[in-house]
Amino acid sequence: MNEEPEKKKGMSAGDRNEDPNTEGKPLEAAGEGPESREAPGQKSQQEPERKPDEKAEPETELRDEQGHRYLSPEAINAWRISGAIGSLVYWLVPLGYGALTIGGNTWPEWPAYVLGVLFLTYTILEGTVIPWVRWKRWRYHVDHNEIDLRRGLFVVTRTLIPIKRVQHVDTRQGPVYRQFGLASVTVTTAGDMHEIPALSEPVADELRKTISEYARIAREDL
Repeated sequence: MNEEPEKKKGMSAGDRNEDPNTEGKPLEAAGEGPESREAPGQKSQQEPERKPDEKAEPETELRDEQGHRYLSPEAINAWRISGAIGSLVYWLVPLGYGALTIGGNTWPEWPAYVLGVLFLTYTILEGTVIPWVRWKRWRYHVDHNEIDLRRGLFVVTRTLIPIKRVQHVDTRQGPVYRQFGLASVTVTTAGDMHEIPALSEPVADELRKTISEYARIAREDL
């Protein structure tokens, strides 16, 4: 009496709709593993995620043909606001003169109008052209020997500060600079204090450390 062949346990390859080429391979290799399936919108585990407290990379510093660095472009907007605020003080002159003429004095009224036009023009320039020209003219360079500062709106002034004369380096940040993420680096020597304004906060911190390290090395070499 012939016995029926023993049935194989489990499902066959055809019952599982399995590709014959993947027979005998692990599920992960066949692309059926749990790690190969990602929920919609889920990020790949291979992509690094930025931590919440991780700081952004410092902005790329602009340089001229000689390698001198420009200030942060955000300096233009910061100077426009600070210039507009500062120009309000000058408006006290024409307003005060106009108040005196209204009181019935014999002073003519036309100087108040002339001063008003002049200060209005100055306020407009402070909010548009002057900050851009000031940023374009401001450049600096720092190496092991000296700090080179170049600035000036109409007349360019150049200041060379020997590193060995540097006594103290600090960063400062007012309310307007804080709004735009800017800071200034102040360099104190034996008889004067110099400022590199409107740098981004990461650049200002790095520059302060660099100048301090150069000054320390210069003092040790004396």
